[in-house]
Amino acid sequence: QVQLVECGGGSVQAGGSLTLSCVVAGYTANRHCIAWFRQAPGQEREDVATIDSDDVATYIESVKGRFTVSRDNAKNTLYLEMNRLKPEDAAMYDCESCSVSPCDVLVVDAHQEQVLQDWGKGTQVTISS
Repeated sequence: QVQLVECGGGSVQAGGSLTLSCVVAGYTANRHCIAWFRQAPGQEREDVATIDSDDVATYIESVKGRFTVSRDNAKNTLYLEMNRLKPEDAAMYDCESCSVSPCDVLVVDAHQEQVLQDWGKGTQVTISS
């Protein structure tokens, strides 16, 4: 059974940092395109970052230079390091496996229904100004 479990969310002041984790069970995560999505209340879901099987990462413009996605293959775990957080980064974040090539934020975001395979329940990130 495939499971993705996120953790690491919390409340942080604007300008602060958080690192989210996504533990994958049921398959080898480094063979898959993994995307980090977020959704704020009243907003559409958006794919903020992806990482492919070669550890090539892509990001949406609003998080470039602030967010870094990585993986630890030994732990079958992915991470989303978030720095210089802004109030607009507040959202529920979750990780999702994708069947798509290229593993790119714009491609995944545009074809969510077709490419998303499994996802976790998410972890909440709250930013105070």
